[in-house]
Amino acid sequence: MLIRKTEEIFFKILMRVTALLVVISLGSLLWTIVSKGLPSLNWDMVSKVPQGGFYIGKEGGILNAIVGTLYIAGGGTILGLFISIPVVLFMNVYLKKNSAAGNYIRFVADILFGIPSIVYGAFGFTVMIFFGLKTSLLAGMITVALLVLPILLRAMDEVVKMTSSELPDAVLSLGATQWETSVVILRQSAAGLIIALLISFGRAAGDAASVLFTAGYSDVMPTSLNEPTATLPLTIFFQLSSPVKEVQGRAYASALILTILILIISIATRMLRKKLSKHKV
Repeated sequence: MLIRKTEEIFFKILMRVTALLVVISLGSLLWTIVSKGLPSLNWDMVSKVPQGGFYIGKEGGILNAIVGTLYIAGGGTILGLFISIPVVLFMNVYLKKNSAAGNYIRFVADILFGIPSIVYGAFGFTVMIFFGLKTSLLAGMITVALLVLPILLRAMDEVVKMTSSELPDAVLSLGATQWETSVVILRQSAAGLIIALLISFGRAAGDAASVLFTAGYSDVMPTSLNEPTATLPLTIFFQLSSPVKEVQGRAYASALILTILILIISIATRMLRKKLSKHKV
């Protein structure tokens, strides 16, 4: 009895200590970014593109990187969505439950999920060389789409599987086709699919390795899919590598902007999940 009680106390203390470590780590991270980035954050940072001498501490901002991040993350997520939805519907509507083909697709998605983003960047760069393409917004979008595809696949698959197992049979019994059944399932899973979309967008917005070789970098606003474009993660990387202290401060300000963007997405995801759980049968 004494041993059981001792074990329970030990693991209770262990859980509290680890939870405290997580909170302290997050707090330290946010404090570092805010304390170092806030003094350098101003309206010019978010309203202007880099101007002459920007990287040695002169005028300009990172509007091009903010817009480029939204373009690449948004475009890549939408491309991944167009690929993942048919695959998810195929696994859950057209294939039998727990079929070998469906389990194999999930297994492949799990492997792809664990591959480092730099590998996706290297793969995208190899494809670009093969087709004679240059670094561009389009190449960045395609690479990011490959990066978020397994995330979308597994998240959407779990959402669709949560839909009532009797729903497909009920719809089919009314004379609906498998395609019409797929549409009904999508409508029932819409809120969960949006959550998966937001999670993937946040992952895409914060990644630097996948676009390092594919999207390139530019000091101007992207106006074409064939032009290179800047992103916030790469902006942070390049500015933090500068020996100029003021430019390093701008790197932390860029990190603060990116953190705020990710926090907004995280809060929106949490609110949507809470709203979804209220209407869950």
